[in-house]
Amino acid sequence: MAVSKKFELVLESLTKTGDIDASAIVTRDGVLMGISTNINKPETFAAMSATMLGAAETATTELGKGLPNRVIVESSKSRIIVTGAGPKAILVVLTKPTAGLGLILVELEKAADKVKELLV
Repeated sequence: MAVSKKFELVLESLTKTGDIDASAIVTRDGVLMGISTNINKPETFAAMSATMLGAAETATTELGKGLPNRVIVESSKSRIIVTGAGPKAILVVLTKPTAGLGLILVELEKAADKVKELLV
């Protein structure tokens, strides 16, 4: 099975988790590798998601606090969660603002591990 099809399966599975509206796999430099649903301007979404995580990694490293596990951006209409998926990729989910984070974070980590394995 092609890697792109495996990415689709990971994203489909992740998006079935309650309150996740969309998910994407993005390279560390912001190139979209896979997306689960239509997002307005997906390339911009991918690039800015990578930029957010990269900025957080730079800030925490400069402070000597290690790498962040994830970045969470909250608004009144949604929540964006970005996490690393190995040295080559990141995983991004878009959730409802009221989504419970417990299950989402567990499933996000599982999906990130799968993506990491696919890119080795």
